[in-house]
Amino acid sequence: MNSPLLETSGLTRHFKVGTGMSRRLLHAVDDVDLVIGEREIVALVGESGSGKSTLARLIAQVYKPTAGEIRYRGRPLSSLRGRRAWLAYRGDVPMVFQDPFASLNPAYRVAHGILRSLKLHRPELSGAERQSEAERVVEAVGLTPAADVLSRYPYELSGGQRQRIGFAQALAHRPKLILADEPVSMLDVSIRIGLLNVMADLRSTEGVSFLYITHDIAGARYLSDRIAVMYGGHVVETGPTEEVLARPRHPYTELLLSAVPDPRAPLDVDAATAKADPPVVIDPVPSCRFRARCPLAEEVCHRMTPRLEGVGPGHTAACHVRAPQVAASRGTVG
Repeated sequence: MNSPLLETSGLTRHFKVGTGMSRRLLHAVDDVDLVIGEREIVALVGESGSGKSTLARLIAQVYKPTAGEIRYRGRPLSSLRGRRAWLAYRGDVPMVFQDPFASLNPAYRVAHGILRSLKLHRPELSGAERQSEAERVVEAVGLTPAADVLSRYPYELSGGQRQRIGFAQALAHRPKLILADEPVSMLDVSIRIGLLNVMADLRSTEGVSFLYITHDIAGARYLSDRIAVMYGGHVVETGPTEEVLARPRHPYTELLLSAVPDPRAPLDVDAATAKADPPVVIDPVPSCRFRARCPLAEEVCHRMTPRLEGVGPGHTAACHVRAPQVAASRGTVG
């Protein structure tokens, strides 16, 4: 990438937990560096509670970061001033939520949400132009005839159709980056591929980038250019999708792959790694958060938090054991 569309550096979000004078902090997202390029699809994968949705909400500015920075087209979001600047950013970086049944207002026809978005984010359009644009974005997500779909109420649509409307509402903003928070997880397996193809088509036809949040490694492999793996609030591995999934360098990535019915996935991961307690994210001590489940854990893993290090072209991993092994093997080969 020459210049990233959006990047985060040291992005952190802590939440206070407990009552009264409690000062305990839940480290939902800790020190995350992430880069998304123009017309790029980045998959963010990891188990529930790993911080994926919190990270997306930080980028969407639903939450304000505890520390760190988000830069959009090279400009820090902390430098944005005024309603117009924030409205422009939120139009460029909208979010599509997980639940298609809760994201549409059942009291209004489908047209209401799309036309309202157009009026808010593209006030230069006339009423007729807004109607025409609403029909265009509905057709762009594969729903026809558009006029008929716009006249319906949400209860008249299937779950897959409602989720497509969610993408149409985002597309009405003329976005540059769509944050898709597990958009297919509540849909039947048989229709998930259709939504993934919609995202791929929007990248091709509209030039939109995506941050695609998912539990599904197979879906990430099918759709994404690059993948980022999260565990316990940390990004533990990133890189080109095929490179990461063919040659994972973090034990947690191997654990995720071991659960996928994929003949190309590694088969030598100790099944016992899945049986340990979840990571400690409330007032955690400096350490690797995967250490309790890791078959490779050493003494250093219990006292130092690993940093992302290069383990291949565009490929990074945060592992005290694997990253030095890769560096040593390269030195031997060289």
